[in-house]
Amino acid sequence: MSQEDNRITKANVESISYELEKFQKLLHPFFKRKEQKRHSDNYLGGLIHPLPNKSIETMMLHMHGEDENHIRAMQHFMSAGSWDDRAVLSKHWQLVDETMGDEDGVLVVDCSGFPKQGQESVGVKRQWCGQLGKTDNCQVGVFVGYASQHGRTLLDRRLYLPEEWVEGKEYAERRRRCGVPKTIQFKTKPTLAAEMVRQLATEKAVRFRWLTADEGYGRIPDFLDSVGQVAWYLAEVPTDTRIWLKRPKTELPKWKGIGRTPTIRRLVSGESPSQTVAEIAAAFPAKRWKRQLIKEGSKGPIIADLMALHVTNSRQQLPGADVWLVCRRNIVTGEIHYFLSNAPQSTKLKTFARIAGMRWSIETCFEEGKQQLGMGDYQLRSWIGWHHHMTLVILAHGFLMRIRHQLADAVPNLTLPQIILLLKAVLPQPELDIEKTVEIVNYYQKRHAAASRSHRKRRMAQLNQLE
Repeated sequence: MSQEDNRITKANVESISYELEKFQKLLHPFFKRKEQKRHSDNYLGGLIHPLPNKSIETMMLHMHGEDENHIRAMQHFMSAGSWDDRAVLSKHWQLVDETMGDEDGVLVVDCSGFPKQGQESVGVKRQWCGQLGKTDNCQVGVFVGYASQHGRTLLDRRLYLPEEWVEGKEYAERRRRCGVPKTIQFKTKPTLAAEMVRQLATEKAVRFRWLTADEGYGRIPDFLDSVGQVAWYLAEVPTDTRIWLKRPKTELPKWKGIGRTPTIRRLVSGESPSQTVAEIAAAFPAKRWKRQLIKEGSKGPIIADLMALHVTNSRQQLPGADVWLVCRRNIVTGEIHYFLSNAPQSTKLKTFARIAGMRWSIETCFEEGKQQLGMGDYQLRSWIGWHHHMTLVILAHGFLMRIRHQLADAVPNLTLPQIILLLKAVLPQPELDIEKTVEIVNYYQKRHAAASRSHRKRRMAQLNQLE
């Protein structure tokens, strides 16, 4: 079937009219009280509806008008509600496996930044923000996505807390106000990612075989060794990563009769030293490179030259495991990216090309989440609030991917904004008449005036302290 033959019909659209309601009911068992179920339904619905932004105020104002009780109730549900988002996510994993699960599924690890004003939000600090492409005031989340031949979505999330936030005495009061658990310990982004991957493997709720990650994770040996126990990884590594083309011999130094018996092995004298991946790639002949299809992009196929060979990785300057070195060269610029993989020796070059192409799926999920689902629109400062919000954004994205899968036979290339447009035709929409518009504007005027008075009072108090 050509793309010109792809047509969606009225019957297709009508078939999804009750899908959101059915999806919401699947989640109701995880909320203890009726009002929690109602808040969950409202928040998911608000994230999916085309609104100016997806903050709690905007969603509640458009759905319920100028009712501060609704706004406060939703804020409490999100920022301090006692519902178990871990259990909700576990259900999400089962639903993902139903619609896009595959034995050859791929986990994709990456982080995403969320620019923030002020210093009161949990984990906020001047740090690298990928969204802005620079160091700025932001929060950073670590995410695990999922991709298969049937679709893509996000599976799990962790808020990264900078070391100062966890261990600094000057942050103690902020930790208390934000509800950071007292038992929290500092963990690097790769450590957080590895914990999520291993939990997914333990629960076995969604099928996967592969894992892919960028250089920020691939450069950490402990991360690769941890995830390598539960998945075949294809992780990008820096150009100065050291490996051996041939496994060198090692030995225990002879005991000299005094002191402790040697227990740490060393390279046998005369063995070749390790080399960088860049040095090894540069020494191989042109015929080793093979042109491969990476993926079908929106502007046509993405193609690159690939080379793969067996090597031995380096652990504390000694030989470690036997792995693949995979090199990908841009056919236009000549730029080379390097990857290590613990996949079996029988793995084909075209398989590495396909898995490498899967890594971009999580960037697409971030883009869709931020542009369409309010992933970065939250105004919640607490630890619980951040995780609750990201959980429901992940669920909203997963729901839209279920709709995409349901309509795939009619329109295989349906985009997320197009799905939202179709849902707009069948879901009840917030009415924005003159009366409600006036209510919304008056609410914001009142709120901004109160905020202005509060800010002025605080500033004047600071001025009086200086006198």
